[in-house]
Amino acid sequence: MGRRQRPRERDCAAQGARRHCRRADPLVSSRPAWWLAARHLVCMLKKMGEAVARVARKVNETVESGSDTLDLAECKLVSFPIGIYKVLRNITDQIHLITLANNELKSLTSKFMTTFCQLRELRLEGNFLHRLPNEVSTLQHLKAIDLSRNQFHDFPEQLTTLPALETINLEENEIVADVPVEKLAAMPALRSINLRFNPLNAEVRVIAPPLIKFDMLMSPEGARAPPP
Repeated sequence: MGRRQRPRERDCAAQGARRHCRRADPLVSSRPAWWLAARHLVCMLKKMGEAVARVARKVNETVESGSDTLDLAECKLVSFPIGIYKVLRNITDQIHLITLANNELKSLTSKFMTTFCQLRELRLEGNFLHRLPNEVSTLQHLKAIDLSRNQFHDFPEQLTTLPALETINLEENEIVADVPVEKLAAMPALRSINLRFNPLNAEVRVIAPPLIKFDMLMSPEGARAPPP
């Protein structure tokens, strides 16, 4: 037999069901805890199904229109769907912009980087990324990358190997030190890097300005990002 729910667990399940399903059933507060938990699960599965359908629709739109953009923003993705590689296998070279903004990604694979090596722009803001695979160095045509509102503690130094990269956005991460200022200064196309609302240490703030030939945005020490 399965493990019986403890009273506290039943209460949590009931609270979750009320949050997600109250509008659908005004009498939900009078239902027993097991019913509320089951209803909560149904609501969650329905939302997951809607997210999958949204991804499929957007991928099909890209294929049918011959667009150079793949927009999978706000699709509740925890990883990049491997099925997309097969669907787009004949047009990957024409994809120049991918947005995966505001999902729940914790990492990207090396296959993602090597498959979409013709990218000009990559938008990954609003995820849970803390590193990039080494294969990001294959993005030799990339001009802009947005990594704001993620969980980077270290500067993704692989980006300094990209000859066409013009803008890097790392706003609202957790970067403290080890910003490779000299390597950034040697990048031929770099025009701007955004490090606002990172807890940068004093050394980075002092060393950076004399060396750089591009715009380097930093917030005043101790500044916090505004609430979303």
